[in-house]
Amino acid sequence: MDPATTLLAVTHAADQGPGNTVRIVLAGSLVGAVLLAWFLLRGYRRGDDD
Repeated sequence: MDPATTLLAVTHAADQGPGNTVRIVLAGSLVGAVLLAWFLLRGYRRGDDD
């Protein structure tokens, strides 16, 4: 690749928007929601192991 093509490819990649950031935020939110649900629901367990 010549430098002009490389520069064009980098510029085009930068214009793609916040795709990776949104994916990371959504994945983190889902993991956080699962952990929060587990933490809250384990307190409601009435149990044999207490």
